[in-house]
Amino acid sequence: MAKTRIMFIENKTESLNGDARIGKVTFSQTGRSVHYNRQTFLKVKGYKYNHVDVESLEQYWISGCKKDGNDRLYGGTKPVHIDEDIREEYWCVIRELPQFKSEVSHY
Repeated sequence: MAKTRIMFIENKTESLNGDARIGKVTFSQTGRSVHYNRQTFLKVKGYKYNHVDVESLEQYWISGCKKDGNDRLYGGTKPVHIDEDIREEYWCVIRELPQFKSEVSHY
């Protein structure tokens, strides 16, 4: 069975503060690639990113979610969208803030 995890996913192609979201990813058997929402990301070494979309070659920062919500590599002010299917688990288990479980994003 494939391993899944709630992760922070930020597009770094155009700026250090790109569009970002929290969602459930699936890891390949080797752990070198990550699958999310019909996209496949290959783990690479970069200075502002750690994954590349295998089709578009766009650069992404993908990492585990932090309890304090400071997931962006370089900070920022854009909202981070939280996928509906993991929203309650994110707020209640990862952030330990159940009062926010209906919130669709955070800053």
